[in-house]
Amino acid sequence: MRRLRTPAHPNYPRVVRASAWYDLVVTAGFATPWTYALVHDALSSCGNALGLGALPELDPFQILYANLMGSLVVVWAVLRIVGPRPEHGLFDGFARTLFAAWQVYALAHGASRLLWLFFGVEVAFGVLQLAPWRWVRITDPAGEDAGSTDGRPLGTASR
Repeated sequence: MRRLRTPAHPNYPRVVRASAWYDLVVTAGFATPWTYALVHDALSSCGNALGLGALPELDPFQILYANLMGSLVVVWAVLRIVGPRPEHGLFDGFARTLFAAWQVYALAHGASRLLWLFFGVEVAFGVLQLAPWRWVRITDPAGEDAGSTDGRPLGTASR
């Protein structure tokens, strides 16, 4: 049987927490219509100043989706700040892979090149959180489970 082995390095929870702080700082402004309007204007100005392009004009659906994304990411970030478990890093790494894929899709379809800055951080935190995980062969004939917080297989935590 093959299972994921959790990262045993003591700094791994710090990486999970650091990625959560980044998410909280970057996405908190997306969580409400009022703050998103300010963030939108700031990002557009920054994109124009750097020659990377402005964001499209605000519309109600864009605001709704920005607020939904911002709200969910803020809650997910707080969860990881309060309790940065290895499994949170694994799932966050997968989420960052999805975010990066959709950012590349948007860039390929004409989105502001300002998105490249966010893409770089998504990929970096994704790699940092996914790289320590690895598949291992479990050969315990008795089927005994061991704890999962010290580099042992995921899903085998003590009950």
